[in-house]
Amino acid sequence: MPTTVNTVAVTAKDSRPGYGQLLRTPGAWGFLLPGFAARQPFAMLTIGIVLLVQHTTGSYGSAGIVAAVTGVSMALFAPQSGKLADRFGQSAVLLPGVLVHAASVSALTALALVGAPMWALFVAAVPAGASVPQVGPMVRARWAAKLEGSPLMSTAAAFESVTDEFTFVIGPVLATALCVGVHPAAGLAAEAGLTLVGGLFFAAQRRTQPKPSRGSGTAAGTDAAPHTSALSVPGVRVLAIAFLGIGAVFGGMQVSLTAFSQEIGNPGANGLLYGVFAAGNMLAGIACGAIAWKSGPRRRLLLGYTALTLATSALWAVHSVPVLGALGLLVGLCIAPALITGYTLVEKLVPATARTEAFTWLTGAVALGQAAAVTVAGRLADAHGASAGFVVPLVGTALALATLVALRSRLSPRAPGRIAARGTRSGIGHRVPVTVD
Repeated sequence: MPTTVNTVAVTAKDSRPGYGQLLRTPGAWGFLLPGFAARQPFAMLTIGIVLLVQHTTGSYGSAGIVAAVTGVSMALFAPQSGKLADRFGQSAVLLPGVLVHAASVSALTALALVGAPMWALFVAAVPAGASVPQVGPMVRARWAAKLEGSPLMSTAAAFESVTDEFTFVIGPVLATALCVGVHPAAGLAAEAGLTLVGGLFFAAQRRTQPKPSRGSGTAAGTDAAPHTSALSVPGVRVLAIAFLGIGAVFGGMQVSLTAFSQEIGNPGANGLLYGVFAAGNMLAGIACGAIAWKSGPRRRLLLGYTALTLATSALWAVHSVPVLGALGLLVGLCIAPALITGYTLVEKLVPATARTEAFTWLTGAVALGQAAAVTVAGRLADAHGASAGFVVPLVGTALALATLVALRSRLSPRAPGRIAARGTRSGIGHRVPVTVD
């Protein structure tokens, strides 16, 4: 695998990994550009549904339920999509997936415009969410395949986190502008179009996709089972639970900041406050990718969740826009290190034959946590005010931290209690010792 050898050789000369070095990885731009276009709709779907259904029904409650059905469907079906991509190849899953998604979103849009009953919208929302292309996890899997064993892997995880956050900044803005300025259905129409075009171009980049495991035994003398589910790895289950907490922060902040802005009689402050929160996440992501870490990822993950729990602990007591903005910035700064380190651990915990599935489990956990947090925070804000809604991020991160502390031993890569063969890939027949935690 010449790409991996070259990358590791370069990093040996330059011990400080950076974005410039990462983006010079051969073939990277071939999947980054179409991947950015294809993942943009991920941030447009929910807001597009809310704006369209609210326009046709006059109810934010109904719009929120339809959007929640889409989010839950995505969270449940995304790991299956990742598992199929690991087994048969990303292109084989993406090609039919983007077609189904574009058709499902078009059907949902048409049903909303003709005033179809709510049950019909729910039925259409299920395939629309289930078929959301998991381009972000697929890009991460491509980085992992190219950078296996390289210090640049943490830089790639940071780069992807920043890209995700940038997507969630411009995607909703684009969808809202189209729905308000063009037509209430324009946001979903653009979402379906970008999914189709970006997804097809991304699927065409076959050279950089990880090799599918299919069912053909194992690789060159190894004895790893190629079709073992990523969820069978204890560390992935722990990370998925922890990522529910990150979803709780995103969902709780969205609802509670909106409720807070309405309570103070300044709805426009919501955009500013959430923008500051998102900016903190982006800035921390950029910094994480530029740092040559000396501490291990498990330690960084525990510290990141501790900081995130502390940062969210005071949100409920704040009643000032400047102070809430400062706290929101701090929360954003704490999210990125936790998120990035979790994704970095996947490369160490999961074999290459299951990484796309593992990444989709984490992405799905964030989406599921966000959907639950939106519902709970909304009910608390309606009943007790915005301050009560801010308790949701705190509880979510505190439970995630408790899980990580209790099960931290499962976040270390485990090897059999014997000497493991490592010479197969390089053609060297000797054995080297593997550290067992």
